[in-house]
Amino acid sequence: MTISVLIADDQAMVRSGLRLILEDQPDITVVGEAADGAEAVALARRLRPDVCLVDIRMPRLDGIEVTQALAGPGVADPLRVVVVTTFDLDEYVYGALRGGAVGFILKDAGPVLLVEAVRAANAGDALVSPSVTLRLLRHLAAAAAPAARRPARPLSERETEVVRAIARGRTNQEIAAELFISLSTVKSHLAGIQAKLGVRNRVEIAAWAWENRLTGAF
Repeated sequence: MTISVLIADDQAMVRSGLRLILEDQPDITVVGEAADGAEAVALARRLRPDVCLVDIRMPRLDGIEVTQALAGPGVADPLRVVVVTTFDLDEYVYGALRGGAVGFILKDAGPVLLVEAVRAANAGDALVSPSVTLRLLRHLAAAAAPAARRPARPLSERETEVVRAIARGRTNQEIAAELFISLSTVKSHLAGIQAKLGVRNRVEIAAWAWENRLTGAF
């Protein structure tokens, strides 16, 4: 099936570049472009794309506000929002992830990672390469240093192993291989972890792991 994508960025050149990269793929179609946050929200609600690529800095509504409007806790049928940012704006990325974004990519990530991020967001899997995930989440944990949040129920030993793997940027298939369990078992653990932590996606699981220093040594 074709993955429909909405691109929201206030720079026409950036939108054109992203469109060219994505539409070069046989399984991705760009269904709309927005030049500001308010237009992005309106278009996304009307078109219901599979993935929304949202720039963090836009007029009228910024990327965090757009993310909250499309995927926030109060949204009944949230869309998949991937935030597009530069690395030095990580505090904004953190707010966007907390607002419901399923992931992020860097503007200089390159065509391959952009396509990977869109496909992964559509599949609900890991969104970026482990190196980017680790670098950004480490920085977020050091900068934000929020109070540790305890799960509603304690995580099992296996669930803790899965959480650590997610924090390292591992995909479901990589977790299954590392822990010698099936892919369906990994997905079952993910569902249980999300319920216990009160989070909605793997990126929030990774952020929780970094906040609570459960990542282990690298």
